[in-house]
Amino acid sequence: MLARIPHTRLLRYAGLFTWAMVGLPLLYSWMGPVLDPLADEEAALRHLPWQVWLAYLAFGLGYAWLTRALGRRRTTGDYLLLVVLTFSALSVSYFSGTGLGSVLLMVAACVLPWLLPLPLGAAWLLVGQLAVAPVFIRLLDFPPLVALMQSMLYAGFSGFVFIVSLVALQQAQAREDQRRLNAELRATRALLADSARVNERTRISRELHDLLGHHLTALSLNLEVAGHLSEGRVKEHVQQAHTLARLLLTDVREAVSQLREGGAIDLGAALRPLGENVPQLAIEMNIEEPLTVDDPERAHVLLRCAQEAITNAVRHAGASQLWLDAYRDGSNVVLRIRDDGRGSDQITPGNGLRGLSERLQQHGGRLEIASRQGQGFQLTMTLPVAPNAAIGLPEGIAA
Repeated sequence: MLARIPHTRLLRYAGLFTWAMVGLPLLYSWMGPVLDPLADEEAALRHLPWQVWLAYLAFGLGYAWLTRALGRRRTTGDYLLLVVLTFSALSVSYFSGTGLGSVLLMVAACVLPWLLPLPLGAAWLLVGQLAVAPVFIRLLDFPPLVALMQSMLYAGFSGFVFIVSLVALQQAQAREDQRRLNAELRATRALLADSARVNERTRISRELHDLLGHHLTALSLNLEVAGHLSEGRVKEHVQQAHTLARLLLTDVREAVSQLREGGAIDLGAALRPLGENVPQLAIEMNIEEPLTVDDPERAHVLLRCAQEAITNAVRHAGASQLWLDAYRDGSNVVLRIRDDGRGSDQITPGNGLRGLSERLQQHGGRLEIASRQGQGFQLTMTLPVAPNAAIGLPEGIAA
């Protein structure tokens, strides 16, 4: 059963459970002297300050909100919540005069790999634990060396939590890479299958044209000459044979045309696998039916452009919804992809966008970029597609 729960959710539940357990000593420190009839009068009058409970609740709420979707694109609010977690944990220790804040810092350590680079996360962890040392010295009367050892002990536990969370992060990234590669593989496999079918139909049509077409042309010409040289009933039979040869040439021509016209790649079948199971991004595809491309190379260009656009939306746009429209406009295929991400008033094309533009320009296409701050990002890719080139039979054998 646990194998079905994502690692990020397990980390979240484990952290919330530990946070709840930290609340038990605080609750006992508050209610214990009241409930214990043997407690002395001084203990009965002792109460935890309200700041402890405020810091404790702030930590729990901040942790629950911060870990609601680990792995999504980081925002400024996430870093502010990390600061809130750290100061809330330290406040619990300082206002309660205990080391419970160190335990909460261990809980906070599990979100550090998801927000900070490895060196900065490790430094944040260590500084946070050392900041609790004055509590051990001033409020618990620990010798400075013992207080330092106590902080380093908690830092060791926090480091273990940090590494476990880092492994979970790496596994999540590996699963996302595997999902993306599987989607690209399915899309490429569909494209290759259609390309192989188109090539085979083209080969068969050429064979029909080169073999049957030319031989039937020669037969028709010979029968026509024979018709001029023969007389009587022989001439009638020759003319009938000539008519049949012309009908057969017409059938061959129609068969060749149908093979050529049916040899197109279904672009929609290649695009749809790219939108399956993309984490934290809902993709809505509106693809014209049927949407076919005759040139496998141009179909491959459109497929790679769609892959790059979806990857950019996941990694850089901070989007939750993406719309993909694909349709034919005259002799062009138009691929329009837009998202609901942050957008930007100033667009600086990176390697991905430059690569898209270069791919399209190599085949006579163009890329249009539109974006506004807070209104998402839109890419419009237009690519001329080569129509099926009909294989013509010799003029003398046209029906």
